[in-house]
Amino acid sequence: LTPIPVTEAELAARVVAVATTPFDVTTQVPLRIELFRLGDEEHVLVVVVHHIAADGFSIAPLTVDVVTAFASRAAGLLPAWTPLEVQYADYALWHRSLLGDPADPESVAARQLAYWRETLAGLPGELSLPQDRPRPAAPSGVGASLRFEIPAQTYELVRDLARERRATPFMVVHAALSVALSRISGSTDICVGTAVAGRGSAELDPMVGMLVNTLVLRLSVDEGASVIDLVDDARGAALSAFAHADVPFDMVVDAVAPARSSSLFRVALAYQNTE
Repeated sequence: LTPIPVTEAELAARVVAVATTPFDVTTQVPLRIELFRLGDEEHVLVVVVHHIAADGFSIAPLTVDVVTAFASRAAGLLPAWTPLEVQYADYALWHRSLLGDPADPESVAARQLAYWRETLAGLPGELSLPQDRPRPAAPSGVGASLRFEIPAQTYELVRDLARERRATPFMVVHAALSVALSRISGSTDICVGTAVAGRGSAELDPMVGMLVNTLVLRLSVDEGASVIDLVDDARGAALSAFAHADVPFDMVVDAVAPARSSSLFRVALAYQNTE
């Protein structure tokens, strides 16, 4: 790496420029690194990875690798990385072998696709949510983030309810989100998307790679049901979906609704618990 001299005032813009420059993954390695020099004793290392090569879970092991390399080089040594038990190529081959041939009714792929066809059969039309402006003819890709905090007392209630029903805070929040979506849309059939890490084996934890999959959580919101009932239903929906999370989402879309839009849900709920 050749250090690039920058001033403190320039740094933020230069980092953003490195991070937002698109990759052409047909011709480029999906990894970009720049080293900015603020002075003799201060540098900023920018590491950008395309999502095709790394997921959110990967950031922790990637950071460990970088810090290990830095500490080793600073001591005049070669980086002492711990060899991985399995490489990403091993994972890819294992996953393909696990799924088997979808045409074989006894394969994991065929059984899980049959589950999703049954679970997502008769999906309603697109969830009708209020909009503050007309939908553009083509997606703009423009979005925004709205941050807010849940009061500690509310979180404690969520956690306690989850423990009482042998569920997780994610399942309780999913139930609450489904109620909110039902009330503002007028629909009782609510589908919410969620991402799963796809790392069912400890050997995969130190690996940098794209292992994430997408699931659809379908919940029937009965106005006469209690909160307890909804949390129990959300728990059942999540556990059932997690048990059928090996088949890639694009295969589920093709199997469930080839004539529909590729989106089987309009709202996603992500639980960011990565380090």
